[in-house]
Amino acid sequence: MLELELQQYLRREYPQENARCEWKEFKNLKNSFCGDEKNDVISYVSAIANMEGGYLVIGVKDKTLEIVGTDISRLTFNGQPANTQSATFKLTEQCTYLSSEGLSIEEFVTDDTNKRVWIIHIPKHLPRRPVLAHKKAWQRIEDSLVEMTSERMSVILEEPIYTAKDWSAEIVPDATIDDLDEVAIAKARMMFKKVHSRIPAEEVNAWNVQTFLGKCGLTRNGGITRAAIILLGKYESAFKLRPAVAQVTWTRRDKNQEVVDYEHFTVPFILTVDEILSKIENLTLRKMPGGTLFPDTMKQYDDYTIREALHNCIAHQDYTLQQRINFVENPGYLYYSNAGTFIPCTLENALKNEEPQTHFRNECLCRAMVDFNMIDTVSRGIKKMFNEQWRRHFPMPDYEIDQIKKKVVVRIYGNEINKRYTDLLKTNDTLSLWDCISLDAVQKGRIIHEDIAQDLLIRGLIEGEAPHYSISLSIAKNTNQLPSYTKTKGLDKERLRQMVLQYLSNAGDEGAKRDSIYEYLKNVLPANKTEEQQLRYVGRLLVELNEEKQIDRIGLKWILKDYNRLV
Repeated sequence: MLELELQQYLRREYPQENARCEWKEFKNLKNSFCGDEKNDVISYVSAIANMEGGYLVIGVKDKTLEIVGTDISRLTFNGQPANTQSATFKLTEQCTYLSSEGLSIEEFVTDDTNKRVWIIHIPKHLPRRPVLAHKKAWQRIEDSLVEMTSERMSVILEEPIYTAKDWSAEIVPDATIDDLDEVAIAKARMMFKKVHSRIPAEEVNAWNVQTFLGKCGLTRNGGITRAAIILLGKYESAFKLRPAVAQVTWTRRDKNQEVVDYEHFTVPFILTVDEILSKIENLTLRKMPGGTLFPDTMKQYDDYTIREALHNCIAHQDYTLQQRINFVENPGYLYYSNAGTFIPCTLENALKNEEPQTHFRNECLCRAMVDFNMIDTVSRGIKKMFNEQWRRHFPMPDYEIDQIKKKVVVRIYGNEINKRYTDLLKTNDTLSLWDCISLDAVQKGRIIHEDIAQDLLIRGLIEGEAPHYSISLSIAKNTNQLPSYTKTKGLDKERLRQMVLQYLSNAGDEGAKRDSIYEYLKNVLPANKTEEQQLRYVGRLLVELNEEKQIDRIGLKWILKDYNRLV
């Protein structure tokens, strides 16, 4: 929208500052996101959360709401450029006890003036849990941000504790055992025995249906839970969940994105998942592994990955939003979408988190799906999906997480996008998962952080100039000849010499000072040396090249002996 339209929108939706709304300029978030206590973003988030929750509008003038914009170009988290998703996760890291449920950042960039405004939606603090920033609890008193008063702290600490409701654990009032499918129960019992192999199979077989459902947590005091209907209910029992929608819509599209087939599937999902997956045209591919002329065969989609993604949609869907799960088969990739916020907040957190998720939206449903071997609850599923794609030399899954619209989209690829990327994964066994994710972003034409790009450039894995990098053609052709490289060691001396000669060639008869040459080389010099040691190292390189009569010294500048030789 235009700047005037955005200003009108802000004045309409956030008309005045109060305990629930704060306007801040914060023109440069690099210094203001986690900066000085009481004067940075996290302090204001703490203060607003410690009242009733609310909004922090960033990039506007106090009092007037004039749009000045906020700069995030130099804001990074863990070496990655900041965006609304990573900033949301950073808030939960820096603000102790801040709930992720309801926390989100809405971004607006004006079309005419290119000014950026962030609106942080801040949930109220959890019961008896004041939100901390800089290890202190903050609050607003009139126009001032202050450390929390003892009176306000007492109010929070004495609040009654309540447990958030689990929608899936609620009893369906008029549901009985007769609403459950016998075949679905039989399959659930079979899977339960596989998961709980320590329980004698004869004992499980001896349980009546009511006992079995109780063991799985699908009944409460004899009542049938919503989770039981979702996993085991007869087709017609889905109507008892209304207004919630328990439905997966499968669609097949052609290369022009025209719908050529579709079907709606509903409960019992423990059975219908197999029906949905049977619809996929999972073609057999012939691939050529690195270093061999004999092709292997494999399916276009890995069975674990396509099941895991669909099971995750069912397990983590926010059924209160009354939306269906979408599963779209496209030429070359599968598309999944479900309603609800992404519990780990960011994909990075889901991949790096070494601890199991502490809570789930549908706890009852998730626990039962674990008992039936449909999902796990130790936070390994998503990472395993990425590792499977890596093993198959296919593009990484794409995640689109919209915390504002409460929607999660996943794309799983079943063919290569860029042959250079595929060849690189086949022939280079030194890559890490994060290398593959970065290279995958390059092949998809996405921007990667400059520090990561420099690392990949130095290792010869990509080529080109920011932001238009591509997978290196020469390395893709002969990856096994990659020189070993670590940042501690730096580049080998010969490559540094060649870089100096090329730099002076580009400088022409103007030449260059030692400091300029050092600035060009410093990212590839040994990182275990001080700046002074690195400068002396560059000085010695220049002296050696001068003694070899490859370069000359004129005053404080160095010049190529024959600067046209490399042009």
